[in-house]
Amino acid sequence: MKAKHTFFVSVGSTDFDDLIRAVDLHATSLNLKGIMQIGNGKYKPKNFPFFRFADSLQPFYKNASFAVAHGGLATTMEILREGVPLVSVSNPDRYDNHQEDLLKIMEKKGYLIWCRQIEKIGESINLVMTRNLNTYNPPECKIHIHIDQFLKK
Repeated sequence: MKAKHTFFVSVGSTDFDDLIRAVDLHATSLNLKGIMQIGNGKYKPKNFPFFRFADSLQPFYKNASFAVAHGGLATTMEILREGVPLVSVSNPDRYDNHQEDLLKIMEKKGYLIWCRQIEKIGESINLVMTRNLNTYNPPECKIHIHIDQFLKK
């Protein structure tokens, strides 16, 4: 019997029913337990507890062995800053596929597993549970220096 892992799924502030449905179906076969944040989605998971929104998702990230999330910038960065291994899935319903640009770079640097096809979510989950990912260290923010220099002109 495989060891149980606790995972957290997040779709952010919109919806991503295909992701929720895929994880709901595949994670049970992997003998996993978890919780899902489904946002405004119509699909309600049958195999895992879920909620729509919370004031903060930080407690869910901190209690997860790994996370599965849409490829939005805010969610991706929040999860990586917590040091939680991440499977990220770009939502093809976003207007310009901008999530793919972010995920391509973050995967290349070894920070996350990018699941390019929702049908392969099970394989991606297996990878995140077995692969050692690089720790994301946010670059030093220097915007205040640039603003100060601008204001002094």
